[in-house]
Amino acid sequence: MSIYIQGVANDHMKRFTVNFTLPGGDIAFHFNPRFDGWDKVVFNTKQGGNWGKEEKKKSMPFRKGEAFELVFIVTGEHYKVIVNGSPFYEYGHRIPIQMVTHLQVDGDLQLQSINFLGGGPPPPGQVPMTIPAHPGPGPVYRQSPYELPTMEGPPVFNPPVPFWGRIQGGLTPRKTIVIKGLVTHQAKSITINFKVAQSEDVALHINPRLSEGAVVRNSYLGGKWGKEERNATFNPFTRGQYFDLSIRCGHDRFKVFANGQHVFDYPHRFPAIQRVDTVEIKGDLSLSYVQI
Repeated sequence: MSIYIQGVANDHMKRFTVNFTLPGGDIAFHFNPRFDGWDKVVFNTKQGGNWGKEEKKKSMPFRKGEAFELVFIVTGEHYKVIVNGSPFYEYGHRIPIQMVTHLQVDGDLQLQSINFLGGGPPPPGQVPMTIPAHPGPGPVYRQSPYELPTMEGPPVFNPPVPFWGRIQGGLTPRKTIVIKGLVTHQAKSITINFKVAQSEDVALHINPRLSEGAVVRNSYLGGKWGKEERNATFNPFTRGQYFDLSIRCGHDRFKVFANGQHVFDYPHRFPAIQRVDTVEIKGDLSLSYVQI
């Protein structure tokens, strides 16, 4: 399985930690970047209340005040750490991974999102869900299992742009596509299309136009563009910044979320959504993660 963390290092960051913990307080994997004049990242394990032998890498992939993407890929031999799309370290298991029950993140950073990917079904009686890093006012609720979005395909890390991905079996209600990436510093335009490969029809065209500060939506059906839609709760696409986009297909509309917040709905103009079988992503961005 993989754990995907997006955040921003504080301007005056000294250190932060990501711990894979066991009941009782032991730590299978302690990941600890330290800005202390000898910038480094420390790795360790805590067993029986005692720390083991430190491993360290005298290299600092994080920058104060800047956004980052941190991925932990759990394999049979080690935790593989990827920072901003580049492999950083492999930490061999000292405690069986099956004993790890919680993830703890603390220190001088702002959390934007945490996603747990893969790993098989949850225990009986538990419903998997993504919790916002900082839930807003109001109750935190669980969705019923029948309302949960479905993501069937394996994630792809750092795919090239332009990107084409096949939706196996076509779009269906509750299907969710997740796209994470970085808008380039001189970006002008980005395009995300949900297409019918056979006819070139586009059921949903999402077109962030950086020069206009707008996220334009439209459909291209029968060789013609329809009427543009531009209203949005906010614009998540900013030059030089990461974005985390979740596009959910409903029975009568697409619901689009970015960085955990609702951005817009787009009613279906192409009724045969099951014929939509391709996701196309192009423009002024780099992709770090796509799950179809």
